[in-house]
Amino acid sequence: MRALLIVNPNATTTTPVGRDRLAHALAGRVALTVAHTTHRGHAAELARSAHTDGMDVIIAHGGDGTVNEIVNGILGAPSPRAADPSLPMLAVVPGGSANVFARSLGIAADPMEATEQLLTLLAERSRRRIGLGFCEGRWFVFNAGLGLDAQVCEAIDLSRASGKKVTTARYVRHAVKLFFESKRADPALTLELPGREPVGGVHYAFVSNSSPWTFLDDRPVHTNPGTSFDTGLGVFAMTTTRVAATLRVVRQLLARRGDPGSPHLIRVDDTPRVRAVSTRPIGLQVDGDYLGMRTEVVFVSVPDLLDVVAPESKSKRANL
Repeated sequence: MRALLIVNPNATTTTPVGRDRLAHALAGRVALTVAHTTHRGHAAELARSAHTDGMDVIIAHGGDGTVNEIVNGILGAPSPRAADPSLPMLAVVPGGSANVFARSLGIAADPMEATEQLLTLLAERSRRRIGLGFCEGRWFVFNAGLGLDAQVCEAIDLSRASGKKVTTARYVRHAVKLFFESKRADPALTLELPGREPVGGVHYAFVSNSSPWTFLDDRPVHTNPGTSFDTGLGVFAMTTTRVAATLRVVRQLLARRGDPGSPHLIRVDDTPRVRAVSTRPIGLQVDGDYLGMRTEVVFVSVPDLLDVVAPESKSKRANL
């Protein structure tokens, strides 16, 4: 098996020692090539070359941004399509601050544990095929959003650019600050979902391709527990910014068996697409990457598209 290990040396939790251990462990199991990213978009360039060169698997060692670049490099321009068996498989050894995609697949958060897990999965040829979402010419693997979460991603990007470490506490501080700064603004979004009347009066909307939506350290945050890599997209949108109503929903998001519901919440766990229209420019994020302001975005689900090295999904095991 030929494998390309793409390492983001600037990812939050990657270290030279850890990278060397990972490469040494993999080299004993596969014909390994190692490449380090040097600039934004480099992981996508490397992934495209790996596909052209006939690599069997691409292993991402970095955060969710590195994974997103690799997926977009492998698949190219987004469109509804069937899986292509000639594409390399994707594997992940977490190296970022959140690692939502890897952890949602059942990959250990600790890089050393994830390395051992990956070696076992490769030896057993364990893989699963997952669906993805896309919008605005970009694939996303776990979530996208308009409004509040996009503002938080923009603030985190600015903090990172100024040399500040990305932490869970920093995410929470930005989220609380931006929520209170924007809560007096009129709702700008209208959502259009298949088979439903358009719903207006929306302040912010999260679109998920898996569950959990994110993690706060070890705690999963469930916006759409019925959404998975085997379903369509999940939509979570709030029509109020009142503090009491918002806090009730937040408590539900953080519950062990989170299943949020509220008269002020629009929630759909399995939809093939959603169109969002805004009366004013509003921020958009994709897999934690802030893309700028938009007034209209269409999010589309593409099922059964990409092969990943991962444990079998819980839903499929339950049906056996």
